[in-house]
Amino acid sequence: MQNQLRTGICNFDNSATGSCQLGRWELSGAVLYRFAYRRYQLPFRQPVRTAHGVWADREGLLLRLENEAGVVSFGEVSPIAWFGTETVDEAEEVCKGLGEHVKDEVLASVPEHCGCLRFAVASALSGEHGPKIEGAKALQVAALLPAGRAALNAVEPKAEAGFRIFKWKVGVADIADELAMIDDLIARLPAGAKLRLDANGAWDRRKAERWLAHCAERPVEFVEQPIAADAKGAEDLLLGLANDYPTPIGLDESVVREGDVVRWLERGWPGVFVIKSALLGDAAATIARLDKAKACVVFSSALETAVGAKAALRMAFAFGGEPRALGFGVWPLFQDERFDGPYQAPFIRAQDVLAINEEAVWNALS
Repeated sequence: MQNQLRTGICNFDNSATGSCQLGRWELSGAVLYRFAYRRYQLPFRQPVRTAHGVWADREGLLLRLENEAGVVSFGEVSPIAWFGTETVDEAEEVCKGLGEHVKDEVLASVPEHCGCLRFAVASALSGEHGPKIEGAKALQVAALLPAGRAALNAVEPKAEAGFRIFKWKVGVADIADELAMIDDLIARLPAGAKLRLDANGAWDRRKAERWLAHCAERPVEFVEQPIAADAKGAEDLLLGLANDYPTPIGLDESVVREGDVVRWLERGWPGVFVIKSALLGDAAATIARLDKAKACVVFSSALETAVGAKAALRMAFAFGGEPRALGFGVWPLFQDERFDGPYQAPFIRAQDVLAINEEAVWNALS
């Protein structure tokens, strides 16, 4: 199996044998790091079907920083270009230009539009000094169901494992078929369970209204991104739908860039913020604003490897408010399980997050 599309290491290995040679540190007056990156392409165990099509594998970059004392830290660039992030190629081009040695203010040199790279650099710079979390804390997790009728057979084993929140991708098939299917799906949920629907912006106004009316008396926790973020008049339309129907609406693709959350908070968004920290450049500042506003937040996976998942989950556990069930019920995700995050369970413990071995993931690409 081909795990790695390309490895780009910025002259990190200086010896013929490939061992790391620290050499001389010629710059002073700032914290300096040796910088390296590796590009990956990892097939999913099962292709992920969304309204945007079939997603067969994950591409991204892993970053490695090593300081003068030999302390190593990691970050992950996991873009989703159809969400509005930079592409992997764009992020890699910036990495190529950073050079072998970088100062601790390297984040300032990363372009604003490269939010995923900015997040990865910030994660690597913070290392184990990132958000502090309590080792005994545990957060509930929502189970991701496959799109279409395959979801029906996936409910029972996940319910037996203890899941009580389920997420179903919609907007993939004909609307009439999916509306008929949702009642079959709800019938298989355990007592007290809730269903999240994720449309990935697949609907127009009429379809969204039809779905929201249908969900009003059903155990649907919220409907995620019913209207495309870049649709004409999308913000006004989403606000109108959120105020007209009792089923809450979640913003996902609408809150990808650093300023998106600020804008929606200023507009008084009454629904859910689905936060993929890995896509946000200054995720810490954005999450702090949500915390201050006492917003309803769901921390969600960007289908990253364990490296990016660790950084994103640390932020979820450090959140001052009480987040809803995490959107991290995605594992096992990759054909090569060495890249997966914590084993899929109805709860993720802080100690499981802290135990993720980022260096092992890095080495798996060698």
